[in-house]
Amino acid sequence: MTVNDAVAKRISMLLKEKNMSQYRLEQESGIQHGSMQCIMNGRNKTVTLSTVILLARGFHMPLAEFLNNEIFDSKDLEIEQ
Repeated sequence: MTVNDAVAKRISMLLKEKNMSQYRLEQESGIQHGSMQCIMNGRNKTVTLSTVILLARGFHMPLAEFLNNEIFDSKDLEIEQ
């Protein structure tokens, strides 16, 4: 699983948990719809830290809380260098 895949899965989890639409997240985070679609559909191969920070802000949570999930602890997580 790539980092982008993990971020997309975390977004999906939080949208469901917070009963929030993707559109509302886009509005709250300032991430454009096309960029969000690239993340969610796996067309984006690398998600920047800036984007993850915007996502956390869109969910009204600290960055650490967004990243505090076992999905990011997986030893199978592919880290591109």
